[in-house]
Amino acid sequence: MAIGRPVRDTETDPFYDMLFNMLIAFVFCFVIAILAFNPNARKAGDVPAKAEFMVTVSWPDGNPNDVDTWVMEPGGKTLWFRQRDAGLLHLDRDDRGAKNSSVLVNGREFSSPIRQEIVTLRGIVPGEYVVNAHYYDSGDQQPVDVSVTVVKINPQAEIVFTGTQQIPRKGDERTLIRFTLDETGGVTDLNTNPKTIVQRTGL
Repeated sequence: MAIGRPVRDTETDPFYDMLFNMLIAFVFCFVIAILAFNPNARKAGDVPAKAEFMVTVSWPDGNPNDVDTWVMEPGGKTLWFRQRDAGLLHLDRDDRGAKNSSVLVNGREFSSPIRQEIVTLRGIVPGEYVVNAHYYDSGDQQPVDVSVTVVKINPQAEIVFTGTQQIPRKGDERTLIRFTLDETGGVTDLNTNPKTIVQRTGL
């Protein structure tokens, strides 16, 4: 049986994808800024958080390559571009590099250089979470530097981990971070030990 990469579903409207991604990024930055200026804002109920953790996977702006985020939760369910909800995890958008970062409106092309996928954890499930990046497709046949940031939202914004790894070629997978949560949402372990979670399908 031949081994290949997962096949994508039909195209979605890139305009709405881009708008939703920009909105999520703006809200995330706004919440971080407010909490940084006023650590007691969350306690006062001024900035209601909609997630417990946020995982951001990004690669250089304007990069033509398609990098996918894969996350395995403690129950063994895996989040990826064809399974955007897994347990309490949610993937906001499948960023396909140059392929879905521009729209044509009234004869004018609008584009976004941002290369980013955001995963939110909407509740606390104790156990290990594995965050991988998969170099799905290449527009320039060059290595890609992929960064990950894990932010704990409650009770106030706190950066748990940030790091960057280079993925050499199309088809390669790298474990960006593995983190373990306890019953209260505390992070008890962080490591980057490799673990393959990308699902392969026969072609």
